[in-house]
Amino acid sequence: MTEKITGAEAMMRALENEGVDILFGYPGGSIMPTYDALYDHKKTLNHILVRHEQGAVHAAQGYARVSGKVGCAIVTSGPGATNTVTGIADAMIDSTPMVVICGQVGVAMLGTDAFQEVDVVGVTSPISKWSYQIRRAEDIAWAVSRAFYIARSGRPGPVVLDFAKNAQTGMVDFEPAKVDFIRSYEPEPDVEMTDIERAAKMINNSVKPFVLVGQGVELGNAREELRAFLEKADIPCGTTFLGLSAIPSDHYLNMGILGMHGNLGPNVMTNQCDLLIAIGMRFDDRVTGNLATYAKQAKIIHFDIDQAEFNKNVPVDLTVLGNCKKTLPAVTNLLDDAKHTSWIDGFKPYAEKEYYKVIDKALHPTEGPLLMGEVIRKVSEAANNEGVMVTDVGQNQLMACRYFKFTKPRSVVTSGGLGTMGFGLPAAIGATFGAPDRTVCLFVGDGGLQMTIQELGTIMEQGAPVKIVLLNNNFLGNVRQWQEMFFAHRYSFTPMLNPNYELIAKGYGIPSKTVIERADLDAAIQEMLATPGPYLLQCAIKEEDNVLPMTPPGANIDEMLLEI
Repeated sequence: MTEKITGAEAMMRALENEGVDILFGYPGGSIMPTYDALYDHKKTLNHILVRHEQGAVHAAQGYARVSGKVGCAIVTSGPGATNTVTGIADAMIDSTPMVVICGQVGVAMLGTDAFQEVDVVGVTSPISKWSYQIRRAEDIAWAVSRAFYIARSGRPGPVVLDFAKNAQTGMVDFEPAKVDFIRSYEPEPDVEMTDIERAAKMINNSVKPFVLVGQGVELGNAREELRAFLEKADIPCGTTFLGLSAIPSDHYLNMGILGMHGNLGPNVMTNQCDLLIAIGMRFDDRVTGNLATYAKQAKIIHFDIDQAEFNKNVPVDLTVLGNCKKTLPAVTNLLDDAKHTSWIDGFKPYAEKEYYKVIDKALHPTEGPLLMGEVIRKVSEAANNEGVMVTDVGQNQLMACRYFKFTKPRSVVTSGGLGTMGFGLPAAIGATFGAPDRTVCLFVGDGGLQMTIQELGTIMEQGAPVKIVLLNNNFLGNVRQWQEMFFAHRYSFTPMLNPNYELIAKGYGIPSKTVIERADLDAAIQEMLATPGPYLLQCAIKEEDNVLPMTPPGANIDEMLLEI
């Protein structure tokens, strides 16, 4: 027997039916009926009040990335909805499952330029997997179930529900819905055994194979399948930034990071291998460098769940469509037990060269100001290399990806494809709710922190145990580095006049400390990690600390600069 309830109450029950237990949001006029219904569901739906709608979507992203669940954000119409656009676009390009519920004016007011009316579906359709306007209370159960199914299935991504006010206040005989099939939408295609057999044959015949590991391995929960695949065929691999924790940092087949600010060996050997095997990655331009010279000597196999990625940037010889949780074991079963000792040994001279020219200097300076690399590595080691690394965007991000170490899955929360400054702080808040038993370490620059600094209020209210490591160099550091390298040291509007961050932290009741001298760093890190709840550790970083190696824009991927 059904029960007649308001659409707002139906939304709450539909969310509960999808297993939602946490919402990040900010109320307003057009979503007020839903917030009124939420008042009666506080025991089952934990609502986290952020300080800006952008914070809600980034927090939902951080939650989703570490938990593997669908993040959920709820905001009002108009500016509330448009403030989520950056996070939706970020989630789309980084394949983060998220449902964003936006309030909307009543159907009778649509198209009248009513107060806080925006065409949310029109704005968000190009940057989401699905964007839908709920105009009737009768459609809520179906729309919510469909939204979560689309967000979490196949290649994950964001979904937007534009929730008209009359649908919130209207009455409906509510029945939970279960959408698990959509005509013309095939989230996990059937595995083609002919492609599996061809892939295995190519790998078995290869003398110098190399694997590119992307975030698709994490999204497919295929970490162990990847490891079995690599170890049976004895194939070295490199990772994208988002794929970093798909394989332990210290695994003997993990040769390091791919791309512009990756490691020397993986980039050079990309252009020396005879078989390139891409798994769950999209050949981003920061990974490939100059496409005209990228891996032209190699045969290429591309494993991916999204057919649209095949041959989009790099022409390949074989595509293997499907979830790598299924396709990798199928190929592994057909592989020969192999040894590629001499090929793997070929990475060592490049690793030694990079260590001598770059890494040792970044991790073990004996004089001068603090460097980003040494701070990040010490934090990682103090957390037993088991922490969740969250970054903002810029030098803090590039250095953190290079020098933080990983032993556990789902340990990377960073804005990859969109490169969103301001992402870090709210994403770290979400990560503390998604992985409450883990240490969440946020590395952020002085520029990015100020973009969403108001979320310190969310941390204060929730006691979210974010360990904030502020790498303060008084610059917009990444832009400054490019200005140094390519614009004759003309630092046009990149120096930053910064506030007193310790006083700001104090205002929010967050313990803090500033470290200037190297001798004080270890003790300060230990104090940060030992302090319950949130902590802000500000490190005074060398102003012209640069991220190296670097492949200059437009250059071949193996033409890496080790010094400036």
